[in-house]
Amino acid sequence: MSTTYYTQSHEWVRLEGDTATVGITGHASEELGELVFVEAKDEGTEVEQGEPAAVVESVKAASDIYAPISGSIVGFNEKLVDEPTLVGSDPEGEGWIFKLKIKDSAQLEGLMDAEAYKASL
Repeated sequence: MSTTYYTQSHEWVRLEGDTATVGITGHASEELGELVFVEAKDEGTEVEQGEPAAVVESVKAASDIYAPISGSIVGFNEKLVDEPTLVGSDPEGEGWIFKLKIKDSAQLEGLMDAEAYKASL
């Protein structure tokens, strides 16, 4: 079973055991427009909650993607190298950006569930 949480800065994080898959929400991808480039920090990089962990570039602007929780980057969605538009077409599915090995699951308590996220928009 996976559980999804959301941040005020429009990232989502889906738990699968002690690993978290991270991406941006549909709202964020609509705001950014068509993405032309996506890059995450290197595998093994430790990131703290709220630190930039990836960057997306659209025809409009570049934007940091922040780590919703602290952890170590353990993977990047390689499909995004050739198809960065997946982030916009399937933001909470095939358009995930990176995976983290969770450092402190207690940080999840400060994030929103889907209902709270929708209410914040």
